[in-house]
Amino acid sequence: MEITVNYDYGKEDVESLPIAQLAEFVVSHEGKPANTEMSISFVDDEEMTRLNEGYRGKQGPTDVLSFECDNLDDEFDADAPEDAPYELGDIVIAVDVCKRQTQEYGTTFQEELELLITHGCLHLCGYDHIVDEEAEVMEARERELLAAWRGQS
Repeated sequence: MEITVNYDYGKEDVESLPIAQLAEFVVSHEGKPANTEMSISFVDDEEMTRLNEGYRGKQGPTDVLSFECDNLDDEFDADAPEDAPYELGDIVIAVDVCKRQTQEYGTTFQEELELLITHGCLHLCGYDHIVDEEAEVMEARERELLAAWRGQS
């Protein structure tokens, strides 16, 4: 599995945390193949606002965005060479929104960041939270994965 981490902003806040390891943990627990590739980028509020407005039509920055690429159910994957990478997608996280949410939710920066990474990975794996029933399933899976992740240390 190849997880690329881009420290476009906030490198000093996030580079010491096990970002790629957590993403790999989540994605592998979701049954994605060993040849999976994905990226996680950290941005400032200005860049997140641009992305949020451009892709979702919502004003201001959000905490995390996910951009899915391949899907194992896509027909074109059947024709791909066996060793071709499975491009799961890209996650973008706003570092300053994450920091603000720690105050709002009473979490640590690491806890909040772990939740955002897990949340973004689950979106790439097909989870959503548009309707309440889907949100309940996704949130339960987040809690389950984070408990397992935190329990292994």
